[in-house]
Amino acid sequence: MTEKLINVTEPSLPPLIEFIPYLEKIWKSKILTNGGPFHQQLEAALCEYLGVNHICLFANATIALVTALQSLRITGEVITTPYSFVATAHSLLWNGIKPVFADICLDSLNLDPSQIESAITPQTTAIMPVHCYGHPCDVDAIQRIADEYNLKVIYDAAHAFGVNNKNGSILNYGDLSILSFHATKVFNTFEGGAIICQDKKTKERIDHLKNFGIVSQVQVVAPGINGKMSELNAAFGILQLAGINAALEKRRRIDALYREELKGVQGIRCLTQSGEKVSNYGYFPILVGGEYPLKRDALFEKLAAHRVHARRYFYPLISDFPMYRNMPSAAHSNLPTAVKAANEVLCLPIYPDLEHSDLKMIADLIKT
Repeated sequence: MTEKLINVTEPSLPPLIEFIPYLEKIWKSKILTNGGPFHQQLEAALCEYLGVNHICLFANATIALVTALQSLRITGEVITTPYSFVATAHSLLWNGIKPVFADICLDSLNLDPSQIESAITPQTTAIMPVHCYGHPCDVDAIQRIADEYNLKVIYDAAHAFGVNNKNGSILNYGDLSILSFHATKVFNTFEGGAIICQDKKTKERIDHLKNFGIVSQVQVVAPGINGKMSELNAAFGILQLAGINAALEKRRRIDALYREELKGVQGIRCLTQSGEKVSNYGYFPILVGGEYPLKRDALFEKLAAHRVHARRYFYPLISDFPMYRNMPSAAHSNLPTAVKAANEVLCLPIYPDLEHSDLKMIADLIKT
């Protein structure tokens, strides 16, 4: 009997037959893109579900990041984390902005507010933190620094769909927040993304920028880009949203089972949870410390040999890639905690349909 492949993330897809009525409506309307009915419906539904004022849908989160920086007219230098997916820093380079890397907190793996202030220069115009794995940054501390130095805050919230703190949605912090709706995320539109903003005027500017800067048939006001979400993607998002609460509850139970199974395993550390809803259980990272009998890469290979495809996410650091590693802020001496985390992290498979027996098998491989 062939062992089945267990991936780190497998999107939970509704049956194709449920999507057919949406396809028929799109076909009848003859509207495939450019803010059609499903696009407008999904924006309204997401604002209500997420508890945000305004949302601008995009073809993907990378274009959303690029456009967010353009909409706030960010220039010069932006302080960000080296511990993220490369799109975070790439969006800065695409806008001719210099990334300045600061270290992270070991507990949350998010940008460390105590490291931000020393990275500020006269050229700094913004901070771009990441809610890593859906765990919120220290938003209050970051905002205090931004206010003191008159800096903008753009949150890469790719992982933070549906995450709240005691004051409501984590997406309402900062000047803008960017979501990813990629197929690997807890909520997806196959491909997609969004910018969350607080006022109508900003939304209008962003909507112009994602459509080439076009305002009317005869007026273009900015060098925008084609970042629009299609009706097909929006319709799929509406279908996905109907089942999101059930999917998140399944993820929560899987997270709890992993924690119970791995409790007390020497050298294996799970990121901590608190009483607040501080995660959407989109990822299950563990840190493989020196007390564990195997190095992280050896454990990675052991799991792979049993067709369990975990992921060293995020390794290498963004700051280690060729386009960044010669920057002064990319030096490992400047980023000791990020370097440690990148060398120890391993994200285990987590998705709504992960069976208990498969989870138990993964945990047993780690424990033995």
